[in-house]
Amino acid sequence: MLEIKNLYVEREGKEILKGVNLKLKTGKIYALMGPNGSGKSTLAHVIIGDPKYKVVSGKILFKKKNILNLKPDERAKLGIFLSFQNPVAISGVTISNFLRQAYNNFNKKKISFLEFKRLIEKKAKELEIDTDFLSRYINEGFSGGEKKKTEILQLLVLNPKIAILDETDSGLDIDALKIVAKGINKFMSNDKIILIITHYKRILNYIKPDKIFVMLNGKIVAEGKKEVIEKLEKKGYSWIKNKY
Repeated sequence: MLEIKNLYVEREGKEILKGVNLKLKTGKIYALMGPNGSGKSTLAHVIIGDPKYKVVSGKILFKKKNILNLKPDERAKLGIFLSFQNPVAISGVTISNFLRQAYNNFNKKKISFLEFKRLIEKKAKELEIDTDFLSRYINEGFSGGEKKKTEILQLLVLNPKIAILDETDSGLDIDALKIVAKGINKFMSNDKIILIITHYKRILNYIKPDKIFVMLNGKIVAEGKKEVIEKLEKKGYSWIKNKY
């Protein structure tokens, strides 16, 4: 469903992605790992169309169509979702109102206030989120765990085709991590794709990826399954840095 071909990207004149090739198939969970500054978050932002990044060459194909000329909202309507590493606060906009507006914008069939209320409260319950929480302004005064739960709540409510989760595990204690992982696993189905961007093995104990990619210096330099995680746990990223 999503294929990236020979993608070169720069920001403010600095080359960050240097020929990324990636193919993600429906019904699969993928993990993208790598040290800080390797280009993982840049790749996520380029997929959703962040204008701060300039695509020099390459293609991003969604259902075999190049989406590089589409704006972020157009890509979102196709079903591409990004859970941000550092979600911003939006004062004056409640979680419930924001998600209802987003849901009705992204779906041809609009639903009533009461129908949406039932939907969001059901999804909040799955994440052990109190319904009073839904009337708070988005991410305003939230803890790290609350922000990440809110991101996964958005995922469950909007129900996209592709979920890119950028360091969803950062700042979570073990209990919050288990709840977030449970929500992500509940979202997954045979017509979805999940790409988890992470530094650590921890979240992958609860969400089992079908394939793991390792990025270094703007390129995918290794891929595999469980053995890749085990090697990273034992040797860190030094074995890749020495090789490349």
